[in-house]
Amino acid sequence: MISSLQADAFAEPGAPRRLTVRKAVMRDIAPILELINGYAAKGVMLPRTEFEMSEAIRDFTVVMDHDRLLGCGALHFYTPTFGEIRSLAVSEAAKTQGVGRTLVEALVTEAQLYDLDAVFAFTYVVEFFQKVGFHVVERGVLPLKAWKDCLRCPKFQACDEIAVLRILQPGRWAEPQTASWPADEYIQIPTPRAPAIPPK
Repeated sequence: MISSLQADAFAEPGAPRRLTVRKAVMRDIAPILELINGYAAKGVMLPRTEFEMSEAIRDFTVVMDHDRLLGCGALHFYTPTFGEIRSLAVSEAAKTQGVGRTLVEALVTEAQLYDLDAVFAFTYVVEFFQKVGFHVVERGVLPLKAWKDCLRCPKFQACDEIAVLRILQPGRWAEPQTASWPADEYIQIPTPRAPAIPPK
């Protein structure tokens, strides 16, 4: 499961606060684990171990209020052109401060810096991802993350999360082909544009 985000995590920030958005470091592992595993205990997210976080810490971005962790999220690479935004969590105390939106925007910016063509996510809060440029897609056309990341999820056989996608490099994509699902409900991932072959 991707995230603990709720509607108010995407609220516009209220009174100005000096929040710090930065890449996570090793000392952030303990508070990130406390945040994620707190939601995991409620069945909202998958639990993480210290070992897993140590391996994945470079994927994470955090939002801090001085020394207090307000939220975290990760950008995980799957192919040279695709990444996933995952492990989004916002502390209960920060749910109305726009921390969720700040995290998603920071992770999308990072994906653009790495020249990714698109990022995807699995979520229950589709409308809020739509506010930051994502579209619902048929989950079957995304990379086969289920075989790597979802096998230990208790909902693996009956997953009800929704796949969303944001295309970052429109010029690298051909026109979408006709979708085999309702056009008003999903979009289809476009076919990568073949490189031009110079004339002989």
